[in-house]
Amino acid sequence: MSLNELKLGEKAVIKNLSNLNRYVKRRLLDLGILEGEEIMLKNRMPFHGPFMLEHNGQILGIRYKEATLIEIEQS
Repeated sequence: MSLNELKLGEKAVIKNLSNLNRYVKRRLLDLGILEGEEIMLKNRMPFHGPFMLEHNGQILGIRYKEATLIEIEQS
């Protein structure tokens, strides 16, 4: 399952980040978004807009394109 399939308010554990561009992956790792970490979808913009994620009390946005490449497992 990929991150773009998650519904609002649902939590998931990140399983695979290897499909991402190395710069995007590095940025997520710098923010503490690692494989095995739990995230929650706070908001998503319409028309393939950005996703707002919560992780350890911080909110961050990622593009739809990157969300389709992040593999997750619902928790």
